[in-house]
Amino acid sequence: MDSRKRLLRWAGGIMVVLGAGHLSLLALFAWGDVTGWADRGLWAAVPLEFTGGAQTVESLQNKLVFWAGPGGFAVPLLLLGCLIWHLAGQGVAVPAGLGWGVAAWCVLGGVLLVPSPFFAGTVSGALIVLAARDRLSSGG
Repeated sequence: MDSRKRLLRWAGGIMVVLGAGHLSLLALFAWGDVTGWADRGLWAAVPLEFTGGAQTVESLQNKLVFWAGPGGFAVPLLLLGCLIWHLAGQGVAVPAGLGWGVAAWCVLGGVLLVPSPFFAGTVSGALIVLAARDRLSSGG
């Protein structure tokens, strides 16, 4: 396996682990809230409220669980990790700009949400950039 493929596989794997881990922790710690959406109807996950009144603790908790799980970064990060893994297996180059974007997003998220595993995503971004540079330096 060439170094570019290995770098991209590591980058994709880290993203898959971060996304799946985040969803798993959500399921473990907020299972009651998630299953409550099915009980109340899927529209109950984050209902539109135009009343402008005070929100209840339950509604805030419900929104927190939604945005921490299916509405947050976990699903797109998981899908992006799977895509990068697949592209690496096909020998398709991943642009360095994607790596820079992931790295910047994860650094910003890590700074804003300390302590956080966001910084582990920075490694994925750096690996994508290194793989793109490896492609340029090897001429392919």
